Amino acid sequence: MRLLAELARTVDEAARTATEIPQLADSHDLGLEEAYAIQALSIRRRQERGERIIGMKMGLTSRAKMNQMGVHDVIWGRLTDAMRVEDGEAIRFDRYVHPRVEPEIAFLLKRPLEGLVTMAEALNAVEAVAPALEIIDSRYRNFKFSLPDVVADNSSSSSFVLGAWNRPDIDLSNLGMVMRFNGRPVQVGSSAAILGHPGRSLAAASRLVAASGLRLEAGWIVLAGGATAADALSPGLSVSLDVQHLGATGFTVK
Repeated sequence: MRLLAELARTVDEAARTATEIPQLADSHDLGLEEAYAIQALSIRRRQERGERIIGMKMGLTSRAKMNQMGVHDVIWGRLTDAMRVEDGEAIRFDRYVHPRVEPEIAFLLKRPLEGLVTMAEALNAVEAVAPALEIIDSRYRNFKFSLPDVVADNSSSSSFVLGAWNRPDIDLSNLGMVMRFNGRPVQVGSSAAILGHPGRSLAAASRLVAASGLRLEAGWIVLAGGATAADALSPGLSVSLDVQHLGATGFTVK
């Protein structure tokens, strides 16, 4: 446990100070169970500094990313209130190590979800849906990592931006999504790329957190996962996302 706590301090300090670190897997033999324990301990350090958990994010939700990492299931990380960026706000590039952004769908829960649930049951627990941009930022050197590495690093989650909330009965199965940098399209995709339907990602989120003895709480935000590949950020960019029937969101980089 002492080793896991020390590794949690390492990844937490890397995120807090925007500092590169070597892969943990270079010097430690870690499995997914140990990686999620490190993630939980690192987030606990944030809570001790006053941050509050407000939801969770899903990762590796596209078949292409699963194949790239050689895995057959999604991963997850935690969201805190300090990670939220207001719609239209500017972020500071120097607060990140390797910042990238990807288009997503966000859910707001009106009641808890726990354990194995169907997609229909998961969607029935949704209060509202919104377009979202997640800023991912692996703290590992050269943006290279193993699966346990990325899980320990809170699944690369760093910040997120939400557009306006919409009613929950909108058909999310195949919504067009266009992410732009300075008005130029850089990613064009569909919500169907998120496990075939974002609702499946929400159901998977309930299953995954249950393995850690947790549940998705009422009022939590759940990011369903990237609908396209992520693009690298740089100072001076204006990033926007338009999602069919859901609206738009965006931020700038200074």
